[in-house]
Amino acid sequence: MKSKWIGFGILIVVMVAVIGYFAMGPKPVDQINGYLGGEKIGLFEDENFKREMAKKFSLELNYRKAGSLDMVKADKEGMSYLFPASQTALELYKAEIGSPMRSEIVLNTPLVIYTYALVRDSLQTAGIVSESNGSYFMDMDKFAEAVKEGKTWADIGLPQLYGSISVKTTDPTKSNSGNMFAGLIANAMNGGRVVDSTSVYKVLPDLKEFFKRMGYMDTSSADLFDQFLKMGVGAYPMIAAYENQILEFAVTNPDIWEKVGDNLCIIYPTPTVYSSHVMIALDDKGDYAIDALMDPVIQDIAWKDHGFRTGISATQEETGVFGVNGVLSQVTGVMPMPDFRTMEIIVKELSN
Repeated sequence: MKSKWIGFGILIVVMVAVIGYFAMGPKPVDQINGYLGGEKIGLFEDENFKREMAKKFSLELNYRKAGSLDMVKADKEGMSYLFPASQTALELYKAEIGSPMRSEIVLNTPLVIYTYALVRDSLQTAGIVSESNGSYFMDMDKFAEAVKEGKTWADIGLPQLYGSISVKTTDPTKSNSGNMFAGLIANAMNGGRVVDSTSVYKVLPDLKEFFKRMGYMDTSSADLFDQFLKMGVGAYPMIAAYENQILEFAVTNPDIWEKVGDNLCIIYPTPTVYSSHVMIALDDKGDYAIDALMDPVIQDIAWKDHGFRTGISATQEETGVFGVNGVLSQVTGVMPMPDFRTMEIIVKELSN
């Protein structure tokens, strides 16, 4: 009889242990799919990010890379979210599809210009770029004037560079960074005033000529930045991309950055525009993913390891952790983008 009760007691202990394991042990991870802008792939592939998402939220975020405007028009079967780099993409979604289940600005980063020291110095001598407290700024009105006048690199003392002064961008009809720069330079060509659906027609000929000179344009900011690093100053004298990209590169490639960091330069357009990375939930899973991405720990990873200004982090004291010269603690010279309807006119004209 005694052995019977002992056996029964062992059975109870085993059952409690099994129940406890399933109650307290790791929960199964829910995989969800969506479209992601290339500039955020580094964050989504970060092991700390993935570990935190799985541990705290039981989520694994799978993605397919796409340009911000392209993803709105892409097949959404089986997708739970879109994560473009702009509110322009959200406005396009609302215009073509309707109001999404939910949308939230999760990350921010200003549009900046990347170049090399010799280009920066020549632009500074020409009065297009200025320096203040170790940071560099491009006067967009003066840059637009130089573009309209057809000035060449040789005109500012760089005969080794081919063609007219320009900034290489992604395709503005497909990708947000190119789209934002199109809006920014359109404003500059309009005398520093935000273009609208009437005034935009005055600047369209110069704007179309500016982008026509570029030839082939990448559709991903990540691909453009990668080409900038690989091809060098001859092929890519200047590009327009996101501030976070060089910060992320410096953190994830410290040995390479130590060798090349003094030659690569960040220049803030004056004024610039902010890229608000808005997540669009297509279903309940996407809605839950927004909550997860807004978690303070996730936001901290996004800033300290990938350079996205989140609002929770990104304080003045922390900008030095990246080891990138000239990073502003606060970006103040920001102007609005043209409204969605005006950008629709620009995109349509640049598509022709």
